[in-house]
Amino acid sequence: MKSGCRWTDPSHPAAPWLLACAVMSPAARATDLDGTKWILATLSGRPPLVLSSITLEFDGGRIPGSDGCNHSSGVYGASGSRLRVGPNVASTTMGCQPELMQQAGVFMNALLGAQTYRTVRGVLQWRDAHEVILAAFAERSRSLSGEWRVSRINNGRRGVVSILPDTTLTVVFSTDSWVSGAGGCNHYRATSTMDGARLSLAAVASTRIMCAQPAGVMAQEQQFLQALQTVATVRIEPSRVELRRADGVLAVSLVKN
Repeated sequence: MKSGCRWTDPSHPAAPWLLACAVMSPAARATDLDGTKWILATLSGRPPLVLSSITLEFDGGRIPGSDGCNHSSGVYGASGSRLRVGPNVASTTMGCQPELMQQAGVFMNALLGAQTYRTVRGVLQWRDAHEVILAAFAERSRSLSGEWRVSRINNGRRGVVSILPDTTLTVVFSTDSWVSGAGGCNHYRATSTMDGARLSLAAVASTRIMCAQPAGVMAQEQQFLQALQTVATVRIEPSRVELRRADGVLAVSLVKN
C-alpha cells in the first residue's frame, strides 16, 4: 500500500501541528543508517533558520528527532536506496514562532516525502521520486568533534575577513566541553556550552608569546579571540561550520582541517 502521510499546513486553524498518515507497507530496516545521528544542513536547498536545530537519528527501526520546534518519533524502513518513514509519526504540539513552525512543516513534508536516500561525501541526502534533494544532513557524531581550520573571522571593524597568508588558526572541539587551538601565534583554551544550535565559549585564555612575523599576526589573533567570545550559535553545513553572534552575524567560519 502507498503512504498517504503528509504534514498539515501550520497555518491551518483546525489542526496546525497534526500529522495525517495512511498505512504504508513495511520495508526492510536500513541497516547502514542504523545507529547514526544527523543534523539538518539544508532544507529545500537553503540552510536552516538561525537558532533552530533540526535533528534525527536512526535507532533500531525508529527515527526520533526534532523539527526545530517539536520532538517527534516514528518508524522507518528501506530497501536498497529506497527510504520511507511511517506509517505513524508521533509529535509533541508545542507552539513556536511562526517562522519556526513554517520551517517545521516544510521539514516534516520532506521527512514523509522522501523516496530515496544517498550518502555523498559524508552528507545524507533525502530525495523525492524525481531525485530532487529535499533535505541534506551532516552526521552529528562527527559534526563538531575534532580539529577545524579557521577560514574567516569577524574583525569587529570592517566585517568578515579572510585569514592572513602564512598563518594558521584552528579550533578543536573535544568531547569534554573544552575548545582549544592555535590563534596564529599563541595557543588558547576555553570552556564551551552547547544546547542544540546554541553555543557559547567562556574563560578564553591563551599563552603570551609575541610573534613579529608575518605582519599583522598579533592583531589578527586578538580579533579572532574576541570573535570567539561573541559566539552564540553554531550552524553545521556539509562543507563548513559557521559560528555566529546572537544577531546572526558571522563571527568565525571553519573548514575541516
